[in-house]
Amino acid sequence: MTRSGTDLIMICASDVAGQMRGKAVPRNTWESRQKTGIGWTPTNVLQTSFGPIAPSPWGALGDLAIRPDPETLIDLQIEEAGINESFAIGDIYTLENERWDCCLRGQLKTALERLEARHGLRIKASFEHEFHYSGLPDQDGLGYTLRTFRRLGAFPNTLMSVLDAAGLGIDTFMPEYGPGQCEVTVGPKPALRAADEAVILRDLVRATARGQGARASFAPILRPGGVGNGVHVHFSLETLDGTPVCYDPDQPHDVARPSGAFVAGILDRLPEFLAIAAPSVPSYLRLVPHRWSAAFNNFGNKDRESAVRICPVFGDTDPESMARKFHFEFRAADATASPYLLLSALVNAGLDGLDRDLPTPTPTETDLSALDEAELAANGCRRLASSLDESLTALTSSTWAADAFGETLVDVIDRHKRTEIGLMNGLSEEEICARYYAAY
Repeated sequence: MTRSGTDLIMICASDVAGQMRGKAVPRNTWESRQKTGIGWTPTNVLQTSFGPIAPSPWGALGDLAIRPDPETLIDLQIEEAGINESFAIGDIYTLENERWDCCLRGQLKTALERLEARHGLRIKASFEHEFHYSGLPDQDGLGYTLRTFRRLGAFPNTLMSVLDAAGLGIDTFMPEYGPGQCEVTVGPKPALRAADEAVILRDLVRATARGQGARASFAPILRPGGVGNGVHVHFSLETLDGTPVCYDPDQPHDVARPSGAFVAGILDRLPEFLAIAAPSVPSYLRLVPHRWSAAFNNFGNKDRESAVRICPVFGDTDPESMARKFHFEFRAADATASPYLLLSALVNAGLDGLDRDLPTPTPTETDLSALDEAELAANGCRRLASSLDESLTALTSSTWAADAFGETLVDVIDRHKRTEIGLMNGLSEEEICARYYAAY
């Protein structure tokens, strides 16, 4: 099917709700729209995923523009997959042509610029996504099995062909542990592109599921006590000339000093930015001990219940090859978070660790849930917040967060998420999970 000049391209920005919102423009205006963008308003950032808009400090006042980045354009027609997608991701600017404080892609760009300017470092990342596919009838006990892969029918191959056509550098697909749960990964990229690809992947997964007559949901948990869907961020550091700086066989656990300080900053500030990484009411049904998610701000060596872990490198003893492969994984997030804001939080927190030259944390090797508060402190860690309300209080009382993200954005996040909490008041946990399943 041939595109026409009046066919629409959606120009979007990722927002505090973890949603892509924007306006569509005719294809024959695409070139000019890269310069002029589309009109936007500040209060749009306070739209929740459930209808009501959080109380806005701007009301009906103010104008902004979303200007698309042409490198993010997705323009796919794959009839056999039911795919007909044209959209691009943009940055939000003020009318004075400055990054808006609440542009989350702009927040990430600012954090990356700070990392380069102050320490001469860049970050590579990839996002590992778990989601629920409705086209597979529930059956417990078939996690990871060939039987489940077979029962998924055309969906896995179709999805990978769509992601490949979008240029995402496909890596793996897995029928995950939970009934109907899947996992898809793509390869590492420079940080901004990694966040772009995370946003693109989520919507292409949804579009592919729709083409199969099903749906995909990235909600953090489908039902209380069930299996949760996380987002694991794999990351590594390198110098501006591309030299890896994570691996040093002469340091404990092979963790080089710069990356050790970066990880230490993430763990130290995690309680203050947890509301960014796990920004929904049911996120905290996942973040409990013994669920293979993060319940403490601890460092782990190949430990899948740590907030940050050292990832294994298989069958490689060559130092140069090890240096390229050695990396870390952040495990306390889910897909209700905007990838841009999540990655900017990791970069800002890691940058704080570098600025303070924090020592490399010692990996924990015990069941932290069995320790009291004093014993946890002796291990250099603490229990993470058990609710969104608690984590928002930590965010809004943090002078570091106000400096890292700006007071305006911190206030917007608090307004947005406290409105979301209010919308869930009076609902059972089952009803809350169902609301988020539909929204994400």
